[in-house]
Amino acid sequence: MKPDAAPASDKTSIQVIERMISLLDALAGYPDPVSLKELALATGLHPSTAHRILNDMVAKRFVDRTEPGAYRLGMRLLELGNIVKSRLNVREAALPFMQSLHRKTQQTVNLSVRQGDEIVYIDRAFSERSGMQVVRAIGGRGPLHLTSTGKLFLSVDDPKLVRSYATRTGLAGHNKNSITELSKLERELSLVRSRGYARDNEELELGVRCMAAGIRDDAGRLIAGLSISAPADRLKDEWLDDLIATANDISNVLGFHAMESV
Repeated sequence: MKPDAAPASDKTSIQVIERMISLLDALAGYPDPVSLKELALATGLHPSTAHRILNDMVAKRFVDRTEPGAYRLGMRLLELGNIVKSRLNVREAALPFMQSLHRKTQQTVNLSVRQGDEIVYIDRAFSERSGMQVVRAIGGRGPLHLTSTGKLFLSVDDPKLVRSYATRTGLAGHNKNSITELSKLERELSLVRSRGYARDNEELELGVRCMAAGIRDDAGRLIAGLSISAPADRLKDEWLDDLIATANDISNVLGFHAMESV
């Protein structure tokens, strides 16, 4: 075997993936459920091969079996598509507002989403004049309990889920300011709920403070956090109103409208 040749198992895996995609593409071309025979003809796969792969995709909900021998695209694809849609839409909607907030504060403005027990930075507006080196690039991650945006997401979780999170992660800390006790985290989350915004007081990185406000979609779900990061001695409380207003503006673009008090 040549040194750069892929192992046979890798080639087999790639071949299965290619066949799965060809079946999904074929199903996408039919408005109604499709028979195994038609799918085999459309993809050039042997019926037994198509049947085996379709069974695996049915088990994972990528394909639905509407009746014996008839298939259509499954709900799992819709779920994944909605996740991708929400993240792409929030990024597109947020960017001009983020740039405006950055121009006003001259500090780094972050857009983050939740992924499991962490937040992921999906966009950022910053410049060298921000006075702070960007520690986590786009795609970087941070623990929920040590980040301002992460606290926003924990604050909307059921208390049982917060306790489960604490058990899973052990509330590991990064420095002396990190919240590592459940009771302290619960008090912090109560403050977040009452204030409507969250803070990170050098809990993730010494010398860096952040504050975050939530972004909601048209169904009112918290889907992202908008935060300002700055050197600890430069973060100004007077930016809070602008931060919250900017997060609300982005939410409005996404179709969210808070109920007005009568």
